[in-house]
Amino acid sequence: MSSRKQAPPSFPWTEGEKYSSNNNNSKFKEIFYYFFTLNTIPYVLVRCCALLFLFLSASWLLLLLLCFPPTTTTTSSNDVVREQAQVAEPQSPFKIPTCDKNMSVYVYTLPPQFNLGLLSQCNNLSIKANMCPAVANSGLGQPLNYSRRGHSAVTSSWYTTHQYTAEIIFHARLQNHPCRTQDPARASLFYVPFYGGFDALSKYREANLTARDELTFSLVDYIQAQPWWQRNHGKDHFMALGTVVWDFMRTMSNASSSCSSSSKVRTPGTLLKLPAAVNMSVLIIERHPWQPNQHGIPYPSYFHPSTWREMAAWQRKMRLMERPHLFSFVGARRKNKAAIRNEFIRQCGESTRCKLLNCEGPDGVRRCLQPREIMRVMTRSQFCLQAPGDTPTRRSTFDSVLAGCVPVFFSRHTAYSQYAWYLPGDASRYSVYIDEKSSASRGIEEELLKISSEKVKMMREEIIDLMPSLTYAHPNATDFGFGDAVDVALASLAKHIGELIN
Repeated sequence: MSSRKQAPPSFPWTEGEKYSSNNNNSKFKEIFYYFFTLNTIPYVLVRCCALLFLFLSASWLLLLLLCFPPTTTTTSSNDVVREQAQVAEPQSPFKIPTCDKNMSVYVYTLPPQFNLGLLSQCNNLSIKANMCPAVANSGLGQPLNYSRRGHSAVTSSWYTTHQYTAEIIFHARLQNHPCRTQDPARASLFYVPFYGGFDALSKYREANLTARDELTFSLVDYIQAQPWWQRNHGKDHFMALGTVVWDFMRTMSNASSSCSSSSKVRTPGTLLKLPAAVNMSVLIIERHPWQPNQHGIPYPSYFHPSTWREMAAWQRKMRLMERPHLFSFVGARRKNKAAIRNEFIRQCGESTRCKLLNCEGPDGVRRCLQPREIMRVMTRSQFCLQAPGDTPTRRSTFDSVLAGCVPVFFSRHTAYSQYAWYLPGDASRYSVYIDEKSSASRGIEEELLKISSEKVKMMREEIIDLMPSLTYAHPNATDFGFGDAVDVALASLAKHIGELIN
């Protein structure tokens, strides 16, 4: 049997089919297999590049972690809001007062006849004028558009404020003050909101002294019956009065007289002569210089800002204000002790460097009741003469500070002995003093010309810096970003009463 040689196994393709141009997919597969599957040089290069990239990336990440390790602190939503607010809102440049256990104020809720009840009869509060417009808006008076046409940014902060409404403004400020407490057990200060000034005005010429003092005696009886009065016998209690001290200083020897004066004579009350009032601290726009329980507070002027930005804007305006007048005087003639005003009016009228706003006659009275007229004169003056009037102090002193006008005093009791809590001890830093009995008072222009322009600039800067503490902020404002006249009074009062008790 002849044997046959076994044929070799056949391939799925023939030699001719293997390189046929009709089989492109097979060629791509073969190339892919060659470059990326076999251990060829291109494949090794690709792998090396990939490993090198991974190594460099890991090394860079490790270096970042070593140089800038992650923090583990967490940020609350309140912190985020606070940080955003700090970025969005600029900070106040003024010193902001704080409250602590030594300055916690309890405000008595008195029967209305001692405060708000008096205001309900506002048309009868004064024999000289209807006081209803003056006591409106928590004592600020009627809103004033103190701005030029087209510039209304400051309208909400300016009012035709009456000089005797400090007691109303003070009360309204403390109602919303952050240092107020509703718990008398926690209070270090006790405020008695008695509108004694308006009680005095309403009985300006009351001849019957029993009727004159009736409300005063009722107040004292009411306060002394309160349990918190007994704790320190009233030494931690205080009141704020909006008229001058001489309205409350009648001696007790005449207190029970039924009719000791004519109805044409101003009759003082006895409030500040009563033992209970002597135990208390009294904040008043004009104090008796030798009574240690009395402390001067500023007369209210016309500016009552709600924010620190309004205050800063006004200060900036006063720094840049052009002042063509060397000095000015706003007022009318007087007799007796205030006759020096007549000399001022004469000198000012004869000088080309003085601006006079004479308050005499119907037209003069009308102009001097308009804050625009007063501020127009003072803001354009370098010095403002502050002569005594019916009493040593003047509201005009605080108008001049608000205007950036350096006050010139002729009596030490106009400011120096009055407002120790508010004014620097070195009076030459912010004012000029000329003794009214000296020969210098007869040549005011010559005396003021002796002061160098550098000194004038320094004094003006000082009084502009004093503006916030001599201003009553708007009573409805909270967190306004500066310490106003009420804040200064509370801080000083807390220190004073703490020394008395401890």
